[in-house]
This record gives sequence, structure tokens and C-alpha cells, in this order.
Amino acid sequence: MTNIPSSHPRAISLRTREKIAEGVGKGIASIHGLIAHGRGEAFDYLIGEKTQHFAEKAIKAAAAMLLLAKKPAISVNGNSAALAGKELVRLSKLANAPLEVNIFHASRKRELKIKNFLFGLGAKEVLMPGNAVLKGLDHNRRYCNKEGIFSADVVFVPLEDGNRCEALRKSGKKVVTIDLNPLSRTAQKADITIVDNITRAMPALLKEVKQLKKKKDAHWKNIIKDYKNKDILSEAISCIRKLR
Repeated sequence: MTNIPSSHPRAISLRTREKIAEGVGKGIASIHGLIAHGRGEAFDYLIGEKTQHFAEKAIKAAAAMLLLAKKPAISVNGNSAALAGKELVRLSKLANAPLEVNIFHASRKRELKIKNFLFGLGAKEVLMPGNAVLKGLDHNRRYCNKEGIFSADVVFVPLEDGNRCEALRKSGKKVVTIDLNPLSRTAQKADITIVDNITRAMPALLKEVKQLKKKKDAHWKNIIKDYKNKDILSEAISCIRKLR
């Protein structure tokens, strides 16, 4: 990785960018993922490059929803693996949710590399796309595993495609996502949207899951009952208007 001095005003952002570039070099992330990351990076500037209060509310609700799920699943693409692979593996263990590889640009070779990368980070189980098909999609992300995403009641899909988010919702699943753009179709269609950088949101989510596990499920249900995703998105948009 490029030697980026801590004194550089964009040090954290540049190091995050390097992780994606490194992921492309390892064959985990797609070169197209660099473009997607750049788009999200722009929105990170607009929210002040920190975890705002609206993201904290969504993180708490996300933790509660994952713990209440009867059969949760975690969808992993190249960018999420490159940026937060370790945290996704930890979340899988904490929430008893299998990791499932799912990418837009079809490549069995890259899917296997992501799987092996996650195993290298300590994952005990990593599902691969199977013959189950998510209705309403015509691209590679429609394929999923019967034991994972296809039969899940709650799906955690950080850095998600908007049309797949819609397809997951139409299939009756609850969707939790991380998306820096509060105006994106994914952010608007998900049940819970964490408007934050995945590199900040994932450690915070892990901490919240650990804390909530100490409490009873009635507390989790109350958190979900009081949560309104539209309000969270409105707060995020208001924040952008003020900070810009």
C-alpha cells in the first residue's frame, strides 16, 4: 500500500481507498468497485466523515433486528470484504448468521477468492451462490444459496444494489444495509439504512450487538417498534444540507 502520512488531511479516506485498490489487486474486488467507492466517498465528505446521530440510531436498530431474526444472513460482495471483512466475520459469529458471497459482475473465480479470503479471516462457514433464484432480477446477483439468503428472514446487505434490495423486500425479507447516499434506491427501500462509512459502521454495529445481547428480546422489539427509517433518512439529508 502507498505510504500515506498521518498528517495528510485526507489520510483516513486515502487509506480506505487503498484497501479497495488492494482488494482489486488480490482479485477480491472488481475494478468497477473503485467507481462505486468513489461515489460513496463523496457522500462521506457531505456528512462530515464521522458517524452522525442518525447513523447511531440505525446501528442500534440494525443490531436489534439481527438478534430478533429467526434466520439471518449476511451478503458479502467484493468491496465489503475488502473494507470490512474481519468485522463481517465477527458479526456472522455474534448474530449466528451465515456469510454468503454475492457479486454483481459474474465471476466464479472472484467468488471463490472472496470465500477463501473470508476463511482466512476466521470465518467458519461461507456460502456460495447456488441454484435458488431471487425473482425480479436479470443479473448475477439473482442467484443465491437455499441455506442462506434465499431462506433468510433478515438479510444484512452492506453496499447493496438498489434493484436487489427491492427484490429482497418483495420476497418478504427484512433488509438492513449500509449506504452513504441517503437518496439511493437501496437506502430508500431498505427497512434499516445505516448512512455511514462501512469502516466506521461495522465496528459500531459489533459493539451494539454485544451490548444488546446482554438484554432481553423485549428490549430489542421496542427498539424496532420505535425506529422509522424515513425519519433517519430525512435526518441524514438535513445533515448534508447543513454541512455542505
